[in-house]
Amino acid sequence: MPRVLIADDEDSMRQLVSRAIAMDGHVTVTAEDGAEALEILTREHGAFDLLLTDIQMPVMDGIALALAAARDFPDLKILLMTGYADQRERASGLNAIVHDVVTKPFSVADIRTAVADALAARKA
Repeated sequence: MPRVLIADDEDSMRQLVSRAIAMDGHVTVTAEDGAEALEILTREHGAFDLLLTDIQMPVMDGIALALAAARDFPDLKILLMTGYADQRERASGLNAIVHDVVTKPFSVADIRTAVADALAARKA
């Protein structure tokens, strides 16, 4: 079963995404911000198949998290989420380390498809 680390400062979004992708049999772990997610990644030696993170968060944003995660765990697939066009533009320079950027709001089907695509690309 793939393990997915979800980082989002909005509790309702963390719960929605966690429940949505658990429907596909994925094991989920959640973090309230990038710093907590990086701490979990480090503690678990990067033992995740996918990092799914919001871009705009307090303490450490998703882009800083993605950069740190890609540096420390180069095999980890990374998906970003954002509801802000300017944040999406900030992420456009990260194509080498980020699989995709999912635009909020999204449906349960959209996030499940994005996660499935990222995990399939990891195996390729």
